[in-house]
Amino acid sequence: MDKRKNVRSSQARIKHMSEQIIKLSDNAAERIKQIMSNAENSAIGVRVGVKSGGCAGMSYVMEYANEIKPNEEIIEEKGVKVFIDPKAIMYLLGTEMDYKKEKFSSQFIFKNPNETERCGCGESFKV
Repeated sequence: MDKRKNVRSSQARIKHMSEQIIKLSDNAAERIKQIMSNAENSAIGVRVGVKSGGCAGMSYVMEYANEIKPNEEIIEEKGVKVFIDPKAIMYLLGTEMDYKKEKFSSQFIFKNPNETERCGCGESFKV
């Protein structure tokens, strides 16, 4: 019985590790398509990462991806390509990327289950 338990737990770990790092909402995918339609021809997608800074310690960064960098994860979903900076993978596991448009503002929203704290303005987070 113990062997069976170990096999199942290792299968669960393998399944969990093969899950996508970031999932895109329909709104996020549509907005990325719009952004890419205005991008230079050399852009092949968008890159998502994290950087130190902000009142909670870290913030999300996005930029055009013009090339695939070593060890990047590539998410191809809903007709768009999102490249994940390898240094950001451990901070982004399980995150859902959404896009919200309101009367006076619009922004990408990261619903990150790893966050332990978020600043009041929503620009930075802590893991």
